[in-house]
Amino acid sequence: MKKTVREIFYILAILGLFTASAHAADISLSIAASLREAVTELSASFSKNNPDIKFIYNFAGSGALAKQIANGAPADLFFSANSEWMDFLKTKKLLDENHTDILAFNSLVFVGRPDWKVKTIRDLPALEKIAIGSPKSVPAGQYAMEALTRAGVDKKLENKLVMARDVRECLMYAERGEVSGAFVYKTDALQMARKVKILFDVPQELYSRVTYPVSLTVSGSKKKAAAAFYNYLQTTEAKGILTKYGFVTK
Repeated sequence: MKKTVREIFYILAILGLFTASAHAADISLSIAASLREAVTELSASFSKNNPDIKFIYNFAGSGALAKQIANGAPADLFFSANSEWMDFLKTKKLLDENHTDILAFNSLVFVGRPDWKVKTIRDLPALEKIAIGSPKSVPAGQYAMEALTRAGVDKKLENKLVMARDVRECLMYAERGEVSGAFVYKTDALQMARKVKILFDVPQELYSRVTYPVSLTVSGSKKKAAAAFYNYLQTTEAKGILTKYGFVTK
């Protein structure tokens, strides 16, 4: 039986409503690279009770993500590896300050070949090349430079530093043997390192505590699904997942 033009328009309108509804349930996440596995599992756990919600992931260095959001990139939640880039977006009125919290904490380590005789940060000038995240956009690099400066070895290393786009790239350089060692987060070293090992933990007194804030964006705060996921991140179950990956939640 042939459908009238009016019937066809009606069907298309209904399909359009379903499509709009589906997009409304999508949650766009901008996530610091070092949180990749943890947030992927957090979203999967949340989805067990919310199967209609689809997550869209964007993993990168915190600075790159913040600049993308500032330039209009879609994001419902922002997971940063420091407070600086969170504050950057707050000043631009792009975050919902009533839904901003500390998700977890981490620590900084130095990784390298198991046979390297490197035990402290003051031994590093003996190495040829060292990978760090670019301090301009990568929090891990900012923490590393802070530690090198406080330890008094930054000037000795300024021609030996290899800048990476994020902490995972630092680890990759070390794994490939392209550098003598790299500053990475402890969680990355424990989860991802295969050919290198932790040579030493960077003393906490040399750098600010590695803090991971999370926030709903202004646009994300208008989505019930995004707000529900934000609230899930505060639960005991979510904290257990973060702890499993080596993060500290207190």
